[in-house]
Amino acid sequence: MNNVLVVDDQQILRVTLTELLEEAGFSVTAVASGRKAIETFKNDRPAAVLLDLKMPDMDGIETMQELKKIDADVPVILITAHGDVETAVGAIKLGAYDFIVKPPKFDRLILTLRRAIEKLELKRKVENLNIAFETSLEWLLGSSDIVKKIIKQIHQVAWSDFSLIIQGETGTGKTTIARAIHNLSKRAKGPFINVDMGTMPETLVESELFGYEKGAFTGAERKKKGFFECADGGTILIDEVQNIPLHIQGKLLRVVEEKKISPLGSAGSMDIDIRIIAATNIDIKEAVIQKKFREDLFFRIGEFMLTLPPLRERVDDIPFFSQRFLREAAGEMNKDIYGIADDVMGRLTRYPWPGNVRELKNVIRKAVLLAGGDMIMPEHVEFLIGDKCGSDMENLALMPLKELSAGAVRDVERKAIKQALALTKGNKTKAAAMLQIDYKTLLTKIKEYEIS
Repeated sequence: MNNVLVVDDQQILRVTLTELLEEAGFSVTAVASGRKAIETFKNDRPAAVLLDLKMPDMDGIETMQELKKIDADVPVILITAHGDVETAVGAIKLGAYDFIVKPPKFDRLILTLRRAIEKLELKRKVENLNIAFETSLEWLLGSSDIVKKIIKQIHQVAWSDFSLIIQGETGTGKTTIARAIHNLSKRAKGPFINVDMGTMPETLVESELFGYEKGAFTGAERKKKGFFECADGGTILIDEVQNIPLHIQGKLLRVVEEKKISPLGSAGSMDIDIRIIAATNIDIKEAVIQKKFREDLFFRIGEFMLTLPPLRERVDDIPFFSQRFLREAAGEMNKDIYGIADDVMGRLTRYPWPGNVRELKNVIRKAVLLAGGDMIMPEHVEFLIGDKCGSDMENLALMPLKELSAGAVRDVERKAIKQALALTKGNKTKAAAMLQIDYKTLLTKIKEYEIS
């Protein structure tokens, strides 16, 4: 990308510049007028333009403006006489990259050209990376208008070092987004640590997050790094952050504010360099109001918030994901299944998807497994999502409770718990295991929903 268009009505200058630039390794096309420059530019699309300011018929300013209509990014360097410097400076405000005074100092001219072309190459490389990034995120998150807005927000926050909260129902893609933000950030070469507070026993939270010294407590036979220390230099995702006990939230606040941690049993503290991303499947502001989550911690880690809508609120993404998961599953199972029947797609778009994208993926995979022909038919999904597709929630297949969001209608959770208790004949331990939640959470929900 080193081709240069030289535009000057003086033949001797055109010849001189051409010889000079070719000796410096540039490929040169030289023309004598602005109109010829526009015609040549349309065909050749040079990396830069050297343009005389004073020319008959069409001057340098007019020519530059027409070239910019074709390619707004092309660097235009004006060649001007001493008396026209003020005009050339004004031209920079109109889009010129720089200007060179006649007779040009060749070393400066070569340096200016190379810098201009390097800047253009970098700009286009970044644009191509952004396009690839957006395309990959659309592949992961969907292509609906609302998702495109979220992708734009990801762009805005990724390069900063803001702490942020990603809020959305289980299965909407919070972890995917957190990892994308990490990969696009200046911390991309550092570690990405994912900590799920929903599966961590409360008694282990402090030691797992902060680590401990040898002898800090009974059974601490050696020093152990906590998740925060493991994430040093990178990003830590704290999933289901609302489950952190209140007394530990105070210690987390210090991590956010001071970037210091104190392992259990340590008399001092250590500096860490981390970015904190918190994820939650509840309305975290409501948890603050109910005094279940510290307000000061909310404001510190919520410097930026991303809210992911459930799949039922972006129906346009359902056909996209269905076809994507179909192709993936068919390839995995080595099956020649190429499509989904129209009435099946209708059922998929009407279904409320309490488990969001994760549930849709599971349904499509099972349908591909069941399908014997080249299409997914109604009989392949009926027992998976029910014949009435959401109008009768009793048809909802029993699924892990973690895949049911807090916002996916309380009635869905209540019925899932009642169904699990019925299947286990009232055994709460087995019901909790079936729903993939801990026993204490099940008891809390039974009380909350007044299930007898």
